[in-house]
Amino acid sequence: MSDVNVFVAFAAGIFSFLSPCVLPLIPSYLSFISGVSLQDMRHDQTLKRVRARVVLNSVAFIAGFSLVFISLGVSASFLGSLFFGYRNTIRIVGGLFILLVGLYLIGLIKIPALERYLQFNLRDKPAGYLGSVLVGITFAVAWTPCVGPILGAILALAGTSGEIGRGTLLLSTYAAGLGLPFFMSAVAINSFMRFSQSFRRYIRAFHIAGGILLVIVGLLLITDYMTMLNIYALRFTPDWLLKRL
Repeated sequence: MSDVNVFVAFAAGIFSFLSPCVLPLIPSYLSFISGVSLQDMRHDQTLKRVRARVVLNSVAFIAGFSLVFISLGVSASFLGSLFFGYRNTIRIVGGLFILLVGLYLIGLIKIPALERYLQFNLRDKPAGYLGSVLVGITFAVAWTPCVGPILGAILALAGTSGEIGRGTLLLSTYAAGLGLPFFMSAVAINSFMRFSQSFRRYIRAFHIAGGILLVIVGLLLITDYMTMLNIYALRFTPDWLLKRL
């Protein structure tokens, strides 16, 4: 199951984390789910006492949005399997959608449908780690202008596979790409805040880079070169890694 699509899904998760409507809000999310104020997070002495609470709540939050993303991946690949006889049509349509999303992220075209999103306002977080899981689910369900198009592209990629196992793998990898930097930001919150401030000037550039990646993936799917590229990647994948995938 080791292929280029897995790399694309993981990279898409990282691009989602670095998007303009996610990265600047990470400290606020960490504060909301842990109940620790941003001011306390900035003080090393106070942070030492509450670091475990911040980290554990971040894990629960990641579990929440991962559950939704993986469920969507299962659904997309299941639908693809139902129409397996039309796999070439699904591949081309999915490739066109991914190509359009890539052009949208680059800023070359506008797609109003991708700019619509659901907004949930949770004034008070439900208590405990289960509450953090619920916030994570809410985060995943909300169709934001930044995460939505990239997530939609990975779902289209899962749909073209026509295999539930492959769709689950792709969306699990996407969730890992989004969740890993979120977890790292919780572990080193002060360092992350400094990084976030300095990185904001490059957010647009990374957004464009994500769009270019999706344009390439879309073209590879449309021309059916993605299959050849995956076969090529498998040839250079070590046996020990293949056995673990």
